[in-house]
Amino acid sequence: MKHLRPALLWWLLPAFAAGVLAWAAFAPIAAGSRDALFEIPKGTWARRMAGDPVDILPPTIVLTLGVNDTLLLRNRDTVPQVFGPVLIMPGQDFRLPFDTVSINEFNCTAHASGSMKVIVEAHPAAGLPRLQWRLAHIKEAISRG
Repeated sequence: MKHLRPALLWWLLPAFAAGVLAWAAFAPIAAGSRDALFEIPKGTWARRMAGDPVDILPPTIVLTLGVNDTLLLRNRDTVPQVFGPVLIMPGQDFRLPFDTVSINEFNCTAHASGSMKVIVEAHPAAGLPRLQWRLAHIKEAISRG
């Protein structure tokens, strides 16, 4: 009887792992908010003018339709910031919703290079695409710390 328990575990572990993968591949993607928030902290402009290569925004932002398809820029700095054709005043938020798969380039004074790319991806279909999407987001979260 004691020898049966380890053998049973060797059968249960793969079955459990397969269940988790099946869930990840087919479960709907839930998001608390469709906003992808990026904040420009107070003092960013002053640090940049002092020669500090401030890197507060990524060069590319990837959004997913139906999950996080609204870019939210929050200007906490003491100077206005330009994003595309929009002037974001100190203390203001700017929301830009996307409803199509696209690649967009914007001028952005808050970014060190002066521009930023926003890629909008399709909502991942159930099955392998959704599993790959979830794994990529887990990997990204781990790499950000």
